[in-house]
Amino acid sequence: MTSFYLSKPYEPPHAPKDLPLDEPWALLGKISPQQFMKTYWHKKPLLVRQAIPAFAMAKEEKIALSSPISADTLFALAGQEMAETRLIKSKPWSLTEGPLKKRAIPSLKDQNWTLLLQGMEAHHPAAANILSWFRFIPDARLDDLMISIAGLGGGVGPHFDSYDVFLIQMAGRRQWRISAQEDLSLNPNLPLKILQKFKHDQEWVLEPGDMLYLPPHIAHDGIALDSGCQTWSIGFRAPTYRELLREGLWRLAEFFDDVPELASLYSDPKQEACLHPEQVPEQMIKQLQGSLASLKLDQIETFLPGIASYLSEPKPRAFFDGPTHCLTASQFARNLEKKVLKMHPQTRILSIGTQVYCNGDVVTQDQAVEIQAAWRALSKDKALDPSKTLSKILKPKDGGSLFEAYMAGWLIFEDQAKTWL
Repeated sequence: MTSFYLSKPYEPPHAPKDLPLDEPWALLGKISPQQFMKTYWHKKPLLVRQAIPAFAMAKEEKIALSSPISADTLFALAGQEMAETRLIKSKPWSLTEGPLKKRAIPSLKDQNWTLLLQGMEAHHPAAANILSWFRFIPDARLDDLMISIAGLGGGVGPHFDSYDVFLIQMAGRRQWRISAQEDLSLNPNLPLKILQKFKHDQEWVLEPGDMLYLPPHIAHDGIALDSGCQTWSIGFRAPTYRELLREGLWRLAEFFDDVPELASLYSDPKQEACLHPEQVPEQMIKQLQGSLASLKLDQIETFLPGIASYLSEPKPRAFFDGPTHCLTASQFARNLEKKVLKMHPQTRILSIGTQVYCNGDVVTQDQAVEIQAAWRALSKDKALDPSKTLSKILKPKDGGSLFEAYMAGWLIFEDQAKTWL
């Protein structure tokens, strides 16, 4: 396997802006995204051989094709504060949270260990490109790409996820065993969420380029069969309804400041003399009911802005640093005429109708029509092509919400993007 790590790395392309949703994809086993969502998504597993055909083609030509990200690069990232990293060892089971110094990471020759690196799309363009392949699923559901690199025999034990996951084999081989078992009780005596009883009913060995899709609550266990085995996992967000509504309500309370009617003082000119002063008066209850009815709290549209704001928040470890050499608003406007404006790798952006939410803030409200259109393009394509129109309408003093996002480090020009690693 030594030659494998010295070979030319695979370079995954970025997905096109408009995905062909009704055409068969190799990635999905020669079925279309529409067919996949209807037949498999959230329903049953799918094993895809040669989901990335480049590996099989290279094998036929007797060319060794390695992972887009080397083991050394992953080990270097594991030592950085911004990375979310975990080292798992078996025999016996142990869990160590990162950052991890190089000497703390086992050698590729060692056995029974796994290094997990979360959110790799923010740290390497290859991971970002592969994540873009899965945008036939809404961004609000897409979470991140995790890379697992392991020594021989490495794994995280039999477990289940509460969310959908695509497992792409990128280096070496991994044996997968899965089960649709109903007993999902965990072993309380271990530092990891490992199933107490696991009895598999299906088993495969995945080679580089193969992919396994698993819906929620399918028990699975993956064991590395080669040193330096890499599995890339595309995971999805699965918040509880309680979480979504709580976050929506919490943010809705902030919007109350913008409702003039709620700023008026409570008054009760029709209040009668009462026999039970300890009781909250009916007058107050009726008026509060009227206020609630006017806010339309029984309609989902009232909660959606807060929910979209929550879902567009960046990950807890996300860090944004403004540009080293700040442009003025007018310089920024001129740059828009000739350079591509992109999202920072840690930036999250979502839309509800015509409104766009970026890193938890609504960025289209009270903006010029052209700026709103620019934000919608960023939300859809993750990049904004050069535009002369925008440079003409941006205000010289503030530059609008696009310029504010650039100054905050949320947006970057393509040629000024910081090196990934």
